[in-house]
Amino acid sequence: MLRFQKQIKYLSSFTVSSYRKPSVTFMAVNHGNGDRQKLHVSQKEAQGIDEELFSEYAYSVDQLMELAGHSCAVAFTKAYSKESLGRNEGAVLVVCGPGNNGGDGLVCARHLRLFGYNPTVFYPKRTNKQLYLNLTKQCQKMDIPFLSFLPSEPQLVANAYNVIIDALFGFSFKGPVRPEFASVIETMMKSQLPIFSIDVPSGWDVEKGDPSGIQPEVLVSLTAPKICAKFFAGRRHFLGGRFVPPELAAKYDLNLPPYPGTEPILELPLHKVKEDCPT
Repeated sequence: MLRFQKQIKYLSSFTVSSYRKPSVTFMAVNHGNGDRQKLHVSQKEAQGIDEELFSEYAYSVDQLMELAGHSCAVAFTKAYSKESLGRNEGAVLVVCGPGNNGGDGLVCARHLRLFGYNPTVFYPKRTNKQLYLNLTKQCQKMDIPFLSFLPSEPQLVANAYNVIIDALFGFSFKGPVRPEFASVIETMMKSQLPIFSIDVPSGWDVEKGDPSGIQPEVLVSLTAPKICAKFFAGRRHFLGGRFVPPELAAKYDLNLPPYPGTEPILELPLHKVKEDCPT
């Protein structure tokens, strides 16, 4: 654990107001060697942080998945109150992929059920790994329905749900999207429902984004925002996954803002995409 003096070195100035109108200011810190702390991480850095959380800090996959999925569910409640989702008693479609991002989606669905929402899961490519079997069973025991197929007619999806939670692919994704998932993403987009993306909008290049792909209304970045989050042009951007040890944040020169109180999430200010993003 770093001493107090080292912690001061990498923490930045900040102010936090409300969830509705966040006013968080980040100041890059010069370390004297030309390096500057950052908020966004590359795909390689995100993978390195993840690996060290497992190997050096003794976290388990299911432990981090539970923390991440819970923070996503909390962020969802901040963005969409139950009262605002009038269709079919707050019906939400959670689209889960075969990897860890899909696991986050399953955890998120379970917590949303506990929070009084009405989630349905579409999980087209399941795995036989015990962790995912357990997550699936936990959802089923909560009476969360699973779709056997996604209607090809987008209007049917739009008529049944209020919001789509996008948990297909995370920061490990490298394109192109396989055909069986490309059709799912196409249906999600054509439904014109608001999309709530977990960590990385599915199908996006983790660093370059995808202007022709999913354009979520809400994004929840986990651990730290990925570089592609600079291309996010939606309504609200949250940071979740309150589990990064200070020493690990310092190693990767991360300028992560402190979370307010006991909250598992923090709302981040929105980028002005045209001005802030590289071309």
